[in-house]
Amino acid sequence: MNPTASPHSDVSGPERSAADGAAFRLHLAVGWWMLFAFLTIGLVLETLHAFKSAFYLSPANETRRLLWTLAHSHGTLFGLINIAFAFSVRAAWGWSPVARTVASRSLLGASVLMPAGFFLGGIVIYRGDPGLGVLLVPVGGMLLALGVLLTALGVRQRGRSMPLPPQDRPAPASSPAPLRRKAARSGA
Repeated sequence: MNPTASPHSDVSGPERSAADGAAFRLHLAVGWWMLFAFLTIGLVLETLHAFKSAFYLSPANETRRLLWTLAHSHGTLFGLINIAFAFSVRAAWGWSPVARTVASRSLLGASVLMPAGFFLGGIVIYRGDPGLGVLLVPVGGMLLALGVLLTALGVRQRGRSMPLPPQDRPAPASSPAPLRRKAARSGA
């Protein structure tokens, strides 16, 4: 059996490695760019605090402040989730390509919908209630739950009987020479 193929997989070998590599690079890039964008948004929110902006700080705009803070914190969290997913793709090399693709797309969708829903919900406030943009949040939450569930199952599928992926295998002992050097350094 090909060590890079899953029992449920119709893709193996170089095709599988290319798909995993593409997902790894995509989520790694999305994660780091999200961190940059939402940490920058956090600095803008802090600037609004520093200049005592009524648009942001007045009691009538408490809902806006809450929603924009939630957009900032969720966006930052999703950046970290995407980075974690990138490394999970490499660790869970035994999960089916279909489940991995659905998990990837679900997490990417949630990464956009939840922070955008919070932000858009805070642009126009209706007597203390958020705007209609907040309706994107539950959809993003469902996508997040699906992506996390599929990722957890994909990592779990690896099991004890499957060998480690090539990049995680320990290097074979090449010769006793390194042992002699180590023993010489320790004085044995």
